[in-house]
Amino acid sequence: MRSRSYPSDLSDREWSLLEPMLKLPKKRRGPKRKWPFRRVLDAIFYTLKTGCQWRYLPSDFPPWQTAYYHFRQWKRKGLWFQLHEELRRATRVKLGRDPDPTAAILDSQSVKVTAEGHRYCGFDGNKKVKGRKRNILVDTHGFLLSLYITPANRNDRYGAERCLGGKIHHLPRLKKIWADAGYVSQGLTDWCATQGWQLETVHREDARFTVLPKRWIVERTFAWLYKYRRLCFDFERTVQSSEYLIEIAMSRLMLKRLAR
Repeated sequence: MRSRSYPSDLSDREWSLLEPMLKLPKKRRGPKRKWPFRRVLDAIFYTLKTGCQWRYLPSDFPPWQTAYYHFRQWKRKGLWFQLHEELRRATRVKLGRDPDPTAAILDSQSVKVTAEGHRYCGFDGNKKVKGRKRNILVDTHGFLLSLYITPANRNDRYGAERCLGGKIHHLPRLKKIWADAGYVSQGLTDWCATQGWQLETVHREDARFTVLPKRWIVERTFAWLYKYRRLCFDFERTVQSSEYLIEIAMSRLMLKRLAR
């Protein structure tokens, strides 16, 4: 059995927590499965952590075709989203909180894209970045609640409405949302009010750097994402792959906390 030397490998404790959540089908007929699901997840996490291409996976992992096949199949079936939601709720319960939050923080981040993503990108004139914009909603612990990716030239209010759209049923206890000055809009405030949410903007008092109340939480979440090299740029051809990779990164982080 190979030694677990890669930083994204699953420990025995983590796998014991993760396996029941995956609800993976058991193979009943045909030859024995050559590559266990645990090894496949090791390969996916390794790709996410190191930023290597699928074709350049080390030889002690399953073939890259096998790893990518399962990543794509689980993406189509919505398994990554279900796994992320179950881990988020379990992590909040472990912290002594209700699974559904009552408050959240909203923000966006522009990231550069490579040549593969040139068909869905724009230029952010404020950040001087040509790429895509990640609009995220997190709870007061920094765990991801919602995500929507737009071209970088879209304003924050456009991304906010799509990031929050349809979440009234998924976040039944949500009452308050904090955001920065980029979300100041009477139309957005009124729309949030119709959903039963209170949108509060946190303004910076001066030009000096200061840690703003509640706003630092979502900035820390962006810092967590940058621990995974695959997310430092947007390497993906499709927006759906980008969104699922972010959910996988947050799932990996929460799994480590549950296994402590």
